[in-house]
Amino acid sequence: MKILYDHQIFAGQVYGGISRYFTELIGGLHLDKNLKVKLSLIYSENFYIKDLDFCKCLSFLSGKNFKGKDRLLRFFHNLNRLNSVLSLKRKKFDIFHPTEYDPYFLDYIEDKPFVLTVYDMIHEIFYDKYFLGSEPFIKNKKKLIEKASKIIAISHNTKKDIIKLYSVNPDKIEVVHLANSLDLTKITKIKTPERFILFIGGRGRYKNFALFFKAVLPILQKDKTLYLICVGNEFTVTEKLLFKENDISEKIKHYILDDSALTYLYSKALAFVFSSLYEGFGIPILEAFNCGCPVALSKASCFPEIAQDGALYFDPNNSESIKDIVEALIYDDNVRSKQIKLGLARAKNFSWRNTVIKTSEVYKSIL
Repeated sequence: MKILYDHQIFAGQVYGGISRYFTELIGGLHLDKNLKVKLSLIYSENFYIKDLDFCKCLSFLSGKNFKGKDRLLRFFHNLNRLNSVLSLKRKKFDIFHPTEYDPYFLDYIEDKPFVLTVYDMIHEIFYDKYFLGSEPFIKNKKKLIEKASKIIAISHNTKKDIIKLYSVNPDKIEVVHLANSLDLTKITKIKTPERFILFIGGRGRYKNFALFFKAVLPILQKDKTLYLICVGNEFTVTEKLLFKENDISEKIKHYILDDSALTYLYSKALAFVFSSLYEGFGIPILEAFNCGCPVALSKASCFPEIAQDGALYFDPNNSESIKDIVEALIYDDNVRSKQIKLGLARAKNFSWRNTVIKTSEVYKSIL
C-alpha cells in the first residue's frame, strides 16, 4: 500500500501540534514493510521534519533574516505545491492524505481515495467571536469533509462536533488519538525561577490567557517566590502593558525552547495550566503527564476525554474557579502527589505507535 502526503503543513508551520503529528505518523508508517510512504516536500523550515531520515528536504534559510526572504519563501511555497501536484498526477499511490485543508488536489486526484484528518472545529464554533472573515477556510474544510473517503478525528469530541455541524455519517469518521513526543532521557537544564506555574502555546483569542492571567494575578502578587513562565510566541505590546500596569513584569518570564529544555520545564513546574476554551486534542496535557507535572484544565471540549482523572478541572469562564484549582495544585502537597500519579497512569493510554496502527487500519479499510 502506497500513501502520499502533501507539503501543506510543513510548508507553513515551523512548530506546532499538526506538523508534529504528521512527522510522528509518517515516520512510524515508514517502518512498516507493508507500506510505502512518500512526503511531497522540497523546502521546509519545520523543526520536526528534519528527524525523518528518509525525507531530505531543503532548509537552508532557517533562522536567517534578510531582505527578500519573504519573496524567496513564496517561491519555495509555490515549488512545494507544484511538486505535490506532479506527485498527484503521476498516480503512483493508493491513498492520498493531505496535511491541511487546501482543496487544490481535487483537480488532480481523480478516482483515488483520500483521507482527511480533522483536528478541531474551532473556526466554526467560535466564528462570530474570534474568526470573522475566515469563510474561505471554513468553506474549503467543509468541501473536503464532504468529499473525503474517510475522516480521522483526533478526539471523540471533534467527531461529535463534525457530526453536529455538518451532519456527516458517523461511520465515515474514525477517532485516532495523538500522543506525546518528549523524551525523558533527553533533558537540557536551563536557568529558571525555583517555583513557577507553566503556560504553553498561543495566548490569543480562544486560548483564554487574559482570564487566566486575571485569575493567577493575586496569587503572584501575594506569593513573592512564585513566577509565571510562558512558552510560545513573544509577548505582545498589550500583554507587556498589562504586566506593567499590575507591577508584575519581573515575575512573568518568556521562553522559546526545544523539546529537551521544554521537558525540563515540565518536570520542574509546580503546575501546568491549560485554560483554552476549546482544543481538538491537547498534546501538552500528555507532555505534562509524562514529565510528572500536575495539570489544571478547562472543563471544556476534549479535555475531560483526554485527561480523565489525571487533571483537576476549572470553569474556563470563571477566574475564581481557575484561581482555586491552581492554588490547590501548587500549595497542597497531597493533591499534587495524587495528581502526578494519576497523570502518569493516564499517559500510558497514549502512544504514537497506537496512532500509527489505527491510522494504518483506516487506510486499509478503504482499499
